[in-house]
Amino acid sequence: MEKVLAFLKENPVFYFATEEGDKPRVRPFSFFMEYEGKLYFSMGRHKKVYRQILENPNIEICAANGKGQWIRISGKVVADDRPEVEEAVFNVMPRLREIYNQKTGNTIAPVYLVDAAAEFFDRTGKYEKIVF
Repeated sequence: MEKVLAFLKENPVFYFATEEGDKPRVRPFSFFMEYEGKLYFSMGRHKKVYRQILENPNIEICAANGKGQWIRISGKVVADDRPEVEEAVFNVMPRLREIYNQKTGNTIAPVYLVDAAAEFFDRTGKYEKIVF
C-alpha cells in the first residue's frame, strides 16, 4: 500500500465515484489516511455521498498527475464509528474540526476499504495492479 499512499500524497485531489440509483456520481475529495493498515476516507453523514455508500458500498477513486500517470482504486467501504478513528481523522486534517463539530451539527463518517485494489497506469501503456 506504500505506493498507493505515496501517489495520493503527491496528488492530493482525487475523484470519488459512487452510484445513486442507476447514475454515477463523482466528486473531488482530498482526505485520506492510512490507519491500522487500512486506507481510510471520510465524509459528512449529512452528505449524499454517505447515503450513496450505505446503499451501495462499491466505490472507485481516481487521481492523476501532470506526467501522464494515474491511479484507479476500487473496493468496498466499511463505516468505522470508533472515536479513536474520528480523532485520527482530525489529527491528519485539523481543519475538518471547523466543519464537523457540535456547533455546526455536522458529524464525520470515516470509512475504510476492503477487497481493495489499486491500478497504476501511464500513457505509454505501463500497468501495475496492487491488491490490498
